Amino acid sequence: MRIFMKVSELKYERIPFESIQNEFEQVLSAIKNAKSVDEILNAREKMLKIIEEYSTAASLAYMRYTINTVDEFYTNENDYYDEIGPRFENYLQQYAFAILNSPLRKELEKALSPVLLKSYEVMSKSMSPEIIDEMVEENQLVTEYSKLMAGMTFDFKGESIPLSILRKYMKDDDRQVRKEAYEVLGKGLEKHSEALDTLYDKLVKVRDKMAKKMGYENYIELGYYRLGRISYDKNMVEKFRKNVLEDIVPLVSDLKIENAKRMGIDDFMLYDNDVYLPGGDPKPVIDTEGIFKAAQAMYRDMGQETGAFFDMMLENEAFDVISRKNKFGGGYCTNFEKYKQPFILANFNGTSADVDVVTHEAGHAFANYMTANNEYNLELNVGGMETAETHSMSMEFLTEKYMDKFFGEDATKYKYMHAFDAFSFIPYGTIVDYFQHIVYANPDMTPEERNETWNKLEAQFRPYLSTEGIPYLSKGTRWQYQMHIYEVPFYYIDYCLAQVVAFEFLLESLEDYDRAFEKYVRFVSRGGEALFSDLIKEAGLVSPFEDGALKDVAEKLQKHLCDLRAQI
Repeated sequence: MRIFMKVSELKYERIPFESIQNEFEQVLSAIKNAKSVDEILNAREKMLKIIEEYSTAASLAYMRYTINTVDEFYTNENDYYDEIGPRFENYLQQYAFAILNSPLRKELEKALSPVLLKSYEVMSKSMSPEIIDEMVEENQLVTEYSKLMAGMTFDFKGESIPLSILRKYMKDDDRQVRKEAYEVLGKGLEKHSEALDTLYDKLVKVRDKMAKKMGYENYIELGYYRLGRISYDKNMVEKFRKNVLEDIVPLVSDLKIENAKRMGIDDFMLYDNDVYLPGGDPKPVIDTEGIFKAAQAMYRDMGQETGAFFDMMLENEAFDVISRKNKFGGGYCTNFEKYKQPFILANFNGTSADVDVVTHEAGHAFANYMTANNEYNLELNVGGMETAETHSMSMEFLTEKYMDKFFGEDATKYKYMHAFDAFSFIPYGTIVDYFQHIVYANPDMTPEERNETWNKLEAQFRPYLSTEGIPYLSKGTRWQYQMHIYEVPFYYIDYCLAQVVAFEFLLESLEDYDRAFEKYVRFVSRGGEALFSDLIKEAGLVSPFEDGALKDVAEKLQKHLCDLRAQI
């Protein structure tokens, strides 16, 4: 039986690296000198214990740092894990290498998951003791960026507010308010332009240095290995990108232009992009407390597993959603392995994004909850990032039939806006990924060249909108407040791949909800046990990499949007 604790009561203790270094060495020695598979499996159990203790401590330190980025104690603790993290990863790589090169490899292949061994092969290519100093520097730069963004405030209507609150006005019903919010955003970012450019330049160069030290042409190949990608490669992403441009961009562009006309907009601007309905997007008709009560009732009705999961999250205060100064400006779901306890951080701002937190981030947490006792959970977690994002994005759509609890009479408007927004996200997400491929292939680009590249990609993938006249952002700097670009290179395409699969779950749920939900729960429960491609096949869905897959999904989704539009 699993026993949970309130997140605030979870015990944190720093893991002195010296205390586990000896344990690492013992494990490695045991594997290298093993005379039987059982000896290796026993050493693996010891390694799993080390991973559990370390990852729990590091996650707790990060979580408590992000809820207050000026907390001196947890800032120091987070800095500590930034510093020792690369050394820890180096030992994990040595462990993977020892497993892969064991004379007992053939017998190990029968005893261990082939997915695990495949992930070890990728891990063995992702790290070298030679790049530890660069990894430490990278961690420090990422933390510096997150602190900069968390502490950044914007002067709007006589108030000094963080970006998380400004975003509310960036989606306001009144076009003039949106315009002013984006102008304030641009001016505010411009004040920090030197720091933003310098930080990114340093991150690109230190990552390029890592790759060169390890013998790679540039950071792209190393970046894929560091993400643990075992289901697809750069060539498959290039093909996906081409298909997005051919099969999705034209439909999104037509829908956007048509929608703008309905809203009386002739000059479609960046500040119009996130508004989908005349009179403004639907907002929750309930407050924060009401959102959580409605979500609890929803998850209980969906099924026994989802109900038990959400009850646990509430009972253990596993949400932090109130916006405040010096709190991390984004949102995330993490997991404390030792306690098998997920946690969600977000910044509620009174928009529909608040509801997305209890669907999207809760989808991640549900996956952690369902896979906590899987045999390879500590090593493979819920699967690759593309699998993890499928969990969350699909949950967004499978909860749609309950949206009247949150939006009342505007539930259909929300469904329209949500699906439309998700559809139009795919070209944007592709821009983010493409931009990074270009930058890391050309690490000596100047800030101006990077900005020009962003604007060129915008013209290709989002030809319907303009940034003309918006301070600073018109220069091509929209990417600077997309945290993934600084923090986790090449992650963003996983959102796009997952979005396509999530649309497949949506389309199936419209025909047979119970069947779709049953498939989803199995998909989630098998996270980490099978490759992304195999999970898709098991669910009877089509891989986003297959020829014609994007065209088929796009056309069906266009019809779905038209059907929803007719009901509004």
